[in-house]
Amino acid sequence: MTGAVIATRRQLHAIAENLIAGPQYRATGTIRLAVRPDGFTGTALPLEVRGATLIWPDGSVPLAGPAGEIAASSGLLLGPPPAEVYRPQAPLEPETVIDLDLEAAETIYRCLYAGGTAVAEVLSHGHPVLWPEHFDVGDHENKVNYGVSAGDDEHPLPYAYVAPWGYPTNPRTGTVWNASFGALHPIDTAADAESITTGIAAFFSWAQSEL
Repeated sequence: MTGAVIATRRQLHAIAENLIAGPQYRATGTIRLAVRPDGFTGTALPLEVRGATLIWPDGSVPLAGPAGEIAASSGLLLGPPPAEVYRPQAPLEPETVIDLDLEAAETIYRCLYAGGTAVAEVLSHGHPVLWPEHFDVGDHENKVNYGVSAGDDEHPLPYAYVAPWGYPTNPRTGTVWNASFGALHPIDTAADAESITTGIAAFFSWAQSEL
């Protein structure tokens, strides 16, 4: 299952960056996305990923097959936001074949949505955003970032994080601070959404108490 989650996470990251954030930025000037229990969505353009389907107001298409054909079916211009916004992290060529593992995708969606819920619960004015650059959902408070990443090359599976601004130049002491950027909490991807949310919220609160 680990391999399927990693492979699917990489594809979903590319989809978020090239099929939603890129078109949305070109149309509206924002890259901000939002999490859903079953996927993710644009915040300023009505484009959604639900399960293994790309949905827009007038139709939908399975997220399967060459990326260029998926984009053509939806009328979207395939591609990330421009480099002046950020350096693209997950290139998606037209000939790249999308082949999502739905169970793995649902695992990733569950972790990201739980992360967004925990951010909204713990931060006094939490407004979680799914950022396409790193495919993580989070917000900040008092110069500290709180969120959940779907995974990356250093930590391949989903994890929660707390990252004080300026860390490690201004490091903290204590067992919670276990990562180069601050604090990292591996997520039990087999748990249900409620349990994952509770665990993430407890981790955020613990880190807050150690700041």
